[in-house]
Amino acid sequence: MATTVTQKSHYIRDIVPGERVRDLFLIARADLGQSRNGPYWNIHLQDCSGKVEAKIWNPLSQQFASIETGSIALIEGLVETYRDKPQVRIDFMDLSPSGNGHDIAQFMPAARRSAEEMMEELEDLVTEHMKYKPWKKFCRKVLRSEDIRQKFMTAPGAKTVHHAYIAGLLEHTLGVAKLCMAMCDVYETLDRQTLLAGAIFHDLGKAWELTSGPAHEYTDEGKLLGHIQMGQEKLEPFLKRSKDLEEGLKLHLRHLITSHHGEHDFGSPVRPKTPEGFALHFADNMDAKMNMIDKAYEDMEQAGQEWSPYLRFLERDIFRPTRTPDPARAKANKEKNQCLLPLKG
Repeated sequence: MATTVTQKSHYIRDIVPGERVRDLFLIARADLGQSRNGPYWNIHLQDCSGKVEAKIWNPLSQQFASIETGSIALIEGLVETYRDKPQVRIDFMDLSPSGNGHDIAQFMPAARRSAEEMMEELEDLVTEHMKYKPWKKFCRKVLRSEDIRQKFMTAPGAKTVHHAYIAGLLEHTLGVAKLCMAMCDVYETLDRQTLLAGAIFHDLGKAWELTSGPAHEYTDEGKLLGHIQMGQEKLEPFLKRSKDLEEGLKLHLRHLITSHHGEHDFGSPVRPKTPEGFALHFADNMDAKMNMIDKAYEDMEQAGQEWSPYLRFLERDIFRPTRTPDPARAKANKEKNQCLLPLKG
């Protein structure tokens, strides 16, 4: 019989070893293992504030023939410590809790800024920098397309590596676009408008490469084609209808999207062969890596550590150096790092 739960009240960021928890959590991962005492489930619980590992030991583990990832479950158990990290020993789990419906935003991390605010800023960049009317018209038509806009505003930037949260794709796109415009201020020979178009649409295919559900799994098309090919396919009808946009500009945009990963080893079908291609690749790489470091710093801040563990995608561990005092920056960072969670009543 399903257990009625009307509202989530306990968040992963707040749990401490020694306390009991009873609340709704997203099942981000569930693996069945075998120990000397029988089968057990190793589970990753998630909500908008973070993730925590959990275990279901034998004999309770045998009550669950399967556990579907992406589902929301009512979890009750004791918070313990394993390898200096919290771990929940689950002694009750209801995989079909009833209630008043579940707000998925409570269970998935999201960009700190609203998607509407970031989209407005992206469109402001088009207004500011797109002086050539065919480019401006093309960008606005794509961004305002009903088929594209909503998915673009909610999609993650990746499954796990960087910007892996709601509206992460839009946040990453805005970061890359702003970096590219800053490069144009230094390197004045860059084609600012073509580069901006490439920055805005370089990862467009990611909105269809990953599912929109909680687990952010790859779609069949995402696995078979990849986001570079899928992004090209989404843009092609708009390019064909843009009769006043020169074929040479269209070709350059296609090259920017196809080459933005930079090297064949990084999944790029071709390597950059124009200055704008290099600029886009470096901006894309920088924004992704800075997001990885930001996430590592958040984890280090919570753990009170100066060094991160080894980060596979950066191929090193990361250090938090002493910063030059800046009261205004400190205040902004404090506000930035506040988790936007419902107040406890």
